[in-house]
Amino acid sequence: MYSFLKVLNEYEQMILDAERHIWNNPETGYREYQTTEYLISQFKKLGYQEKDIVRAENTTGFYTVIDTKRQGPTVLVLAELDSLINANHPQCDPETKYVHTCGHHAQCAAMLGVAAALKKEEVLSKLCGKIKLCLVPAEEGIELAYRESLIKQGVIKYTSGKPEFISRGYFNDVDIAFMVHANILPSGKKFCLTKGHNGVIRKTITVKGKSAHAGAYPHLGINALNAANLMLLTINSLRETFTEETCARVHSIITKGGEAVNAVPDEVKIESYIRAANPISHKKINDDVNRAISACAAAIGASVTISDYAGSEALNEDEALRNVALGVFENLAGKDGYIYEGEWKTSSTDMGDISTLFPSIHCYVGGAIGTAHGTDFYIEDPYLACVESAKMQVALLYELLTNNAQKAKEVIASYKPVFSSVEEYIKHKDSINMKKDCVTYNNDGTITLNFKK
Repeated sequence: MYSFLKVLNEYEQMILDAERHIWNNPETGYREYQTTEYLISQFKKLGYQEKDIVRAENTTGFYTVIDTKRQGPTVLVLAELDSLINANHPQCDPETKYVHTCGHHAQCAAMLGVAAALKKEEVLSKLCGKIKLCLVPAEEGIELAYRESLIKQGVIKYTSGKPEFISRGYFNDVDIAFMVHANILPSGKKFCLTKGHNGVIRKTITVKGKSAHAGAYPHLGINALNAANLMLLTINSLRETFTEETCARVHSIITKGGEAVNAVPDEVKIESYIRAANPISHKKINDDVNRAISACAAAIGASVTISDYAGSEALNEDEALRNVALGVFENLAGKDGYIYEGEWKTSSTDMGDISTLFPSIHCYVGGAIGTAHGTDFYIEDPYLACVESAKMQVALLYELLTNNAQKAKEVIASYKPVFSSVEEYIKHKDSINMKKDCVTYNNDGTITLNFKK
């Protein structure tokens, strides 16, 4: 079955070389300029013209559309450009500490394989409709201060790449979407699908106190670090109130803790994630955390500014599309060569945003070892993670877009979107974004907390 996939055999070395090149040149979100240009150059070697490539204005990433010239739906295929930061990884960039410990570099290499296959008449002639290949930036929600600066400059609107591309109208013509992510799978398993993933709200917290000599005059200062520590302790104390069905996760890091050990810290910065499985519980948990942050600042006499950013929406894998993909998995790997994990995942991906507008799935392919985001993460089997990933994606396109796109049309017909339009989606995203000074010390000695938008 899928004998046409043999066309990819001649591109194996190109795909594997791309995996190594991108691994060796990691870049974090909205900084992936070299990676973008490298991939565009590879697309051109495959026969794509400059006029066929749409670069994201003022930032990283690009897309191209392959038109079969036969009527049918548009299928969006995505790959992510960005790396993580892990200073303790043995192969991190020695200067930036960037490293691809989530395997996005393998996605990009596999995308080259998909692009190569779609240039072959023996593949394209079997399909109808259009295929949009998109290399998208900034899936990992890190370096929020940098992304805040881009928002202030008007370069981007959202901290994540897929919401940013949605807001720019890049996906207005899309009917179905999927992507494939390299992961650590059990031995003998090539492919995987899950039920879905949490959404995430990202926040930065700036605590302001008053500096003073930490040994001689601490009573004259207001210790912002003490307030921050109290915030983290209080957030931990809220965890027992998170019910099971919310799948809630809250985690934070202190990015600035003071200037000098002999001075009372007068400014502390925190980055935090609030994750949950649905928007209603997500908002309540976020409000509870913001209340705790504000109250702790007031308890120490500090002030606090909270900036909330709509990160990723919860990802609900489309059942009909998932069933098509599971059929492809079985055809390629056998009935024992893949897994469907029916439980909900508490990690997050901005593929969730795509899933609120179009039927979508976020597949996994094996080939990785170690711990995702960890110091021991590597692609051990690049052929599986990249070449076989590309073949699976082309096979999925075949299943969706052959036979007059019958399966794609069935998927589209059964889908119920979370948002009826991009405009409604953007309104929802903007309802989360907030920057607010949350503690007011009144002249009469009372304190006002204002932590909701």
